[in-house]
Amino acid sequence: MGKKNKKAKSAVADSENGMPRHLRREILTIANELLEKCSLPFGSRNTEWNDFLDVYQVVEKLRKKQQNYVLHHDDRDASLSGFVSWLHANKIDTSAVTVADFGESGYGLKATRDVKANELFMTIPRKLMLTTKTARNSVLGPLIAEDRILQSMPNVVMALHVLCEFSQQDSFWMPYLKFLPKSYSTGLYFNPDEIQLLKASPTLSDILNQFRNITRQYSYFFRLFQGHPEASKLPIKNLCFDDYRWAVSTVMTRQNQIPSDSGDEMDTALIPLWDMCNHTNGQITTDFNRDLDRSECLSLRDFQQNEEMLIFYGPRSNAELLLHSGFVYEGNEFDRLALRVGVSKNDTLYSMKAEVLARIPLNSNCTFYLHADALNPVDGDLLAYLRVFSMDHAALFEHMFGDGSSERQQNLKEFLKPVSKANEIKAWSFLETRAQILLRAYPTTLQEDDEILLKEGLSENSRLAVKLRRCEKRILLNVIEYCAAQKERVLEQFFASDDGLISESCEQERAAPCSCAKFSEAHIHHGSSGSSERNDKGDGASHEEHRFIVGGDGAGNEKGNFETVALESSKLENGIEDGGEPGHLSADCSDRSAVVADAEAAATAADN
Repeated sequence: MGKKNKKAKSAVADSENGMPRHLRREILTIANELLEKCSLPFGSRNTEWNDFLDVYQVVEKLRKKQQNYVLHHDDRDASLSGFVSWLHANKIDTSAVTVADFGESGYGLKATRDVKANELFMTIPRKLMLTTKTARNSVLGPLIAEDRILQSMPNVVMALHVLCEFSQQDSFWMPYLKFLPKSYSTGLYFNPDEIQLLKASPTLSDILNQFRNITRQYSYFFRLFQGHPEASKLPIKNLCFDDYRWAVSTVMTRQNQIPSDSGDEMDTALIPLWDMCNHTNGQITTDFNRDLDRSECLSLRDFQQNEEMLIFYGPRSNAELLLHSGFVYEGNEFDRLALRVGVSKNDTLYSMKAEVLARIPLNSNCTFYLHADALNPVDGDLLAYLRVFSMDHAALFEHMFGDGSSERQQNLKEFLKPVSKANEIKAWSFLETRAQILLRAYPTTLQEDDEILLKEGLSENSRLAVKLRRCEKRILLNVIEYCAAQKERVLEQFFASDDGLISESCEQERAAPCSCAKFSEAHIHHGSSGSSERNDKGDGASHEEHRFIVGGDGAGNEKGNFETVALESSKLENGIEDGGEPGHLSADCSDRSAVVADAEAAATAADN
């Protein structure tokens, strides 16, 4: 009898939570390997892809070993009735909306009656939300109290909280959790071929970094769970990569910030039902009522019965929406493309340029954005930077020490107050050529992307990648045309015989012609590919401010991004890299070949 008990205990120890001991040891070895590989950012653009593939292949080996131990997800359609019953049991008023499947955009909310603009149509009390407070009060609480990573990363806490609750059949939130998507279309679910479709897009590096960061987090927690005393009580001690990826994407696409009970800090929260709302352009209409302790959502506009109820997630670019919410919104009024620029320290005028920029104030190396707005794709900060970047010694001296230098500095951001004709033409020429180089780097044309999207059998992730790069190309094409128009405006301003605007510094250049031809995409040569409006949040649920930025902006609007502390913030390196040689534009604005050569050299330096 004693021998039988001994064998029974041994069997339990050897197969804890269904995973054999020998497999746990194998996975722990792999986790240690991944933790080492992901301890540092991937290398430069020349090596980051190979670094990513190295990690990806190890993760795939890990996933294969764990495939029989991943948490089971019921059919989502079959879980809908249980979710709705749970809402009604907790006295949630659904008289204005119902959950419906909208096909390509996935699940969303449908108006059951006419809803007027600014009408309060949905309220969700705090007691129904999963929050960082409910996590601290759960089985996860003792571990949070002892682990510094969990204490500093509420988004990670929420991901583990979701997994712990999903692993307990008697969880209060089980009807809600069972109705969540089984998988998502965030960057974490892209395979290498799908990621390669974003070649030349700054989002490619973001996806690679996101994958590295989440892999590192997973490896850290699997190792922690195997040895920490408090982890023995967790239902997710033998954490699988696929489960962690799912939980991270769940939180990343659905989280919001609400005031804590005391009101002196913000809690990260998942808000059932509200997170079914899909996105459109507009303004934020969701707030938290502290007096009634509930989230309140007002109608963005008039909605008719049976129409999908939509909300605005906030001013997010399509790159951010894809990376953190899993969709691309092609009508996005707030779309933008990152442009990283920098003054090389090898520039003989570096110190003067850096000083003038500091007085604006701007850094000598920073990221700007090219906007989708056709009329205003460039803001005053970028214009000021381009003007300083293009200044000669005399102009820099005037802006530092000359009479009225303070006023000159203020005027740098004013579109109708150029430094000089030569400087203005040089600034717009550089941006125009830089945009042409960026456009040329894409492996396909805009027309080819349109044709690709018409093909059958294209995966959802591939479709999203092509949509994103198509949006980016449209921004670049608009910027190219805008720059040409700005140069023409400058010529008209300075060469008009009766406007009296020709400055002494520009008069000598009056006769110098300047090529201001507008370049359409057809004029840009595209290289080979080299190596190899859906609003849903991964399947229908992305929502107001869902970007994983630890802490958000505290307004209940900014979501977070699983890229702080354990994930360094991703860099959009779309321009001149720090320390890269930006090149000097030819003083003769008519020498377009020199401008192109300099901008190409700058682009090469940035990539290196």
